[in-house]
Amino acid sequence: MALDQFVVKVCIIALIDFTTLLNMRLAITSTFRFWSGKCTVYKLFGLCVVLVLVSLLWLQLSCTGDMSQVVVDDRRLQHQPCPLERQASAADDPSWGPHKLALLIPFRERFEELLVFVPFMHTFLNNKKILHKIFVINQMDHYRFNRASLINVGYTESGNDTDYIAMHDVDLLPLNEALDYGFPEEGPFHVASPELHPLYHYKTYVGGILLLTKQHYHMCNGMSNRFWGWGREDDEFYRRLRTAGLQLFRPSGIKTGYKTFRHIHDPAWRKRDQRRVAAQKQEQFKVDPEGGLTNLQYKVESRQELTISGAPVTVLNIKLECDTDKTPWCLLN
Repeated sequence: MALDQFVVKVCIIALIDFTTLLNMRLAITSTFRFWSGKCTVYKLFGLCVVLVLVSLLWLQLSCTGDMSQVVVDDRRLQHQPCPLERQASAADDPSWGPHKLALLIPFRERFEELLVFVPFMHTFLNNKKILHKIFVINQMDHYRFNRASLINVGYTESGNDTDYIAMHDVDLLPLNEALDYGFPEEGPFHVASPELHPLYHYKTYVGGILLLTKQHYHMCNGMSNRFWGWGREDDEFYRRLRTAGLQLFRPSGIKTGYKTFRHIHDPAWRKRDQRRVAAQKQEQFKVDPEGGLTNLQYKVESRQELTISGAPVTVLNIKLECDTDKTPWCLLN
């Protein structure tokens, strides 16, 4: 029965298309006859009408073919889940693993990099079947930038549905699919190792991209909140890892060297705040034995769930607090 109905539909479509072509031919023939005499305003108007009719007939013929393709595409799309369904199925798929990453991006006024970073990393982690949630910790107070405190905030605000974190610079993109972003059960895993990072190559460097379980980060009491401006907080955190007795792991078998990452920071027009104010020159090399998660002070001004080119991201707008008696270098004046 279904086959008979299909044959009837095909015959009807063929008849309609034949009739359309015949009408088009008659219209064109009439137009040439009509135009063969003396040119008048009425003939020009008639020609315009005929051309409009021919265009409509041609559009009808074209749409008939397009609709058949749409029907086929619609059948194919019915079997493709929407993005939310894909995320749900990923959580239920055991091949993705039981762990979930909180990707923490300390941030201030680097929107160009962010627009590139978020969709890139979302795709990169999905391809590696890493369950993840991206957090942008946006510092919006009037103090100098404090990367370490923002990472502490991200750890605190990332929720109980994630069990490990990535301290990730917004201007560093991994280009090698072999890089491991999985759960660092044995100890902190420095993805952007000195052998691979395009800029920093000293042995104690732990910046750029560092993965830790939340348990290990808590063992270190997070990062020191004393580092206002750019730099040195990573070096102090390396000492915390050693004090906590944690072994640091790094990638092996990566053959791409310094081309493993793409560094999208442009120092020519976005200069880093490397100024050292008051006693900051001396204090920047000292270990902070008490500060970290235990003395972190901040306020969440707002929390926004956004998408950037289809990639979901949570933006935390943060105001840090500074004790100017202890760290007067949080202000430049």
